[in-house]
Amino acid sequence: MDIGGANTKAAWLDGASLQTVSRPFEIWRDREALASVLREVAAEVAAGPAPAAAITMTAELSDAFRTKAEGVSFVLDAAQDALGDGPLSVLTTAGDLVSVDEARARPWDVAAANWMATALAVAGVHADALLVDVGSTTADVIPVAGGRVAATGRDDLGRLLAGELVYTGALRTNLAAIAPRVPVRGAMCPVASEYFAISGDVHLVLGHLDPEAYDCPTPDGRPATAPFARERIARLVCSDVDQLSAGEIDAIAAFLHGEQVARLEQAVRRVQERLPPEAPLVAVGAGAFMAAEVAARLGRATAAAPWGPAGDEVAPAAALATLLAARLC
Repeated sequence: MDIGGANTKAAWLDGASLQTVSRPFEIWRDREALASVLREVAAEVAAGPAPAAAITMTAELSDAFRTKAEGVSFVLDAAQDALGDGPLSVLTTAGDLVSVDEARARPWDVAAANWMATALAVAGVHADALLVDVGSTTADVIPVAGGRVAATGRDDLGRLLAGELVYTGALRTNLAAIAPRVPVRGAMCPVASEYFAISGDVHLVLGHLDPEAYDCPTPDGRPATAPFARERIARLVCSDVDQLSAGEIDAIAAFLHGEQVARLEQAVRRVQERLPPEAPLVAVGAGAFMAAEVAARLGRATAAAPWGPAGDEVAPAAALATLLAARLC
């Protein structure tokens, strides 16, 4: 399980068969419901009681908790409650699987470790590669060199400083955080710094995402459809669909998409300096289409994730299930 602040993802590995599920759950809205959500997700994905389970998390960063240590402890309690008495391991940022007791004693080592699971899986099949996992909220840019994870940062702060964590995603990024100005009628118009629209609206309008993939709440509570997405985007420049044409709104969306890709490209250019030019880029996550676009811009070959397309959008959970199975053999 990959227990996030906005989504919980799980993968059940039975031999060569991989089953996955992703459940939107914003922990800050009702943190006491976490154990129930984990129990439901486990029941949905698993074919029966698991002989072993492993978790990783990013939910500890939520402002539902005053500190990361508090968040880690809360998530561990919920996972133990939901997953029963069977063996439960927790992933560290060093790639180790430790007991719950050890995780409680080392909260900063297990906080936000999910990227390591994905990177280890990629390192298992590629001696050199660049992993770019673009999720709903953030993107991981992780180098693999000589069959080892070559990340500079380990915690969120270190990874932000190294360019290995980019706070932009395919669904939940506030459009006002992507660009301070957007093109409108031949001029660059400043945007309203309000929660009017998110990146999911951009990618819905541009056809990058299906409505079913827009699985987080919309800013205005209205449906996740292209017409309503255009209404939300128009408000970014304090306007509406009576004042802006669909074409003008779509031009704003296209510009914002370009700005997101450019930000990812900047991070990839920085991180890829540690890798040979022939190292492939492995694009996964809900926003894998943006990572693939970066690869095309840079002339870098792409490669499929080791677990196949079934697990791409729940990459850390799929990778963690593979890692757990390998270490039990």
